[in-house]
Amino acid sequence: MAEDNTTDSSPETGRGGESTFTVVVAAAANLGIAVAKAVAGAISGSSAMLSEAAHSVADTVTELLLLTALKRSGKPADAKHPLGYGPERYLWALLASVATFVGGAVFSIYDGIHTLTHGEELGDPLVSYLVLAVAFLLEGYSLRTGVKQIRAEAARLGATTGRYFRQTPDTAVKAVVMEDSAALAGLLLAAAGLFLGRLTGSGVWDGLASVLIGLLLVYVAWVLGRSNAQLLIGRALPPEMREGVREELLSVPHIEDVIELTTLIQGPSELLVAAKIDFRDVSSAAEIEWACEEAEQQLRERYPAVARVYLDPTPRRGRGPGQSNPAASSK
Repeated sequence: MAEDNTTDSSPETGRGGESTFTVVVAAAANLGIAVAKAVAGAISGSSAMLSEAAHSVADTVTELLLLTALKRSGKPADAKHPLGYGPERYLWALLASVATFVGGAVFSIYDGIHTLTHGEELGDPLVSYLVLAVAFLLEGYSLRTGVKQIRAEAARLGATTGRYFRQTPDTAVKAVVMEDSAALAGLLLAAAGLFLGRLTGSGVWDGLASVLIGLLLVYVAWVLGRSNAQLLIGRALPPEMREGVREELLSVPHIEDVIELTTLIQGPSELLVAAKIDFRDVSSAAEIEWACEEAEQQLRERYPAVARVYLDPTPRRGRGPGQSNPAASSK
C-alpha cells in the first residue's frame, strides 16, 4: 500500500511557485468576471447576477489575501521568529475565508431575500447569458489549473487525489479549487434563475438562485475557515507519517525507544519533529551526538519537508543512573 506522505514536500518541487501561479490565474479571472457580472446585473436587473458579481469580488479579495499569505510565509526565520513565518500563511488564508463569507455570502443571501420579498423587474437577459458563458470558460480554466496541481502533488506523494485534497496543508490551492468549483455551480444557478424567471415572468426564481449562491459560499467559507484554523492552532502529521517518523528514529543505532513524539505542520514545506529519546546507557556522548545527526538525516531523506528536528535524551521512567534497559538485550 502506498505510504501517505500528504504533507511531504521540498523546495525542489517548486510547489511555492505552482501555488502562486494558480492563485494569480484565479485572481486575474475573477477580477475581469466581477466587472462583467456587475454590468450584466445592472442591465438585466437580475439579483442572481449581482450576487455572482459580489461572489467574484469576494473571490478576487480572497486571492489577493492568499498571495499575501504566500509571500509573507516564505520569509526566512530570524531572531524574532526563530521557527520561521510558515504559520502566517494560515492566518491570511483564514482572513480570506472570512472575506468569502462577508463579501459574497452575506450580500447574496440579503439580496436574494430582498428580491423574494419585494420582487424585481427583469430586463433583457441576453447580456447576462453571454457574461455567464464567458465566466464559465474562465472559471473552468482557473479550476483546471488548480486541479492539475493537486493531481500532480497527489501522484508524487502516492496518495489519492481526494485524500490529498482533504489533508493538504497547502490551503491556498485548496481555496482556489473550492472557490472555483463554487463559482461554476453559482454560474449554473444564476443561469437557471434567469431562465426560469424569464419563462414564468416571476422574479422569485432569480431571488431563490441568489439565496442558494449565498448558502454555497457559506459552506465554502466554513470548510476553508476550519481547515486554516486547525493548521493555525497546530496540526500534527497524519498517523501514518507519525508512525513512519517513529520507525526511522528506532532504526538508528544507539536509540532504544521513542518515549514521546511530537510533530507539527508549520507550512506545506515545513514540518517540525520533536521527540524524547531513550538512548543506550552504554553509548558515549559522541555516539549519542552521531545518532542524533543520523536520525535527522534519515528523517529528511524520507520526508524532505522536515525542516526542524529536536531530540531530547530522556531515560525511561522508573530507571535510574546505571540501570540498564531490558530491551537492550534484543538490540
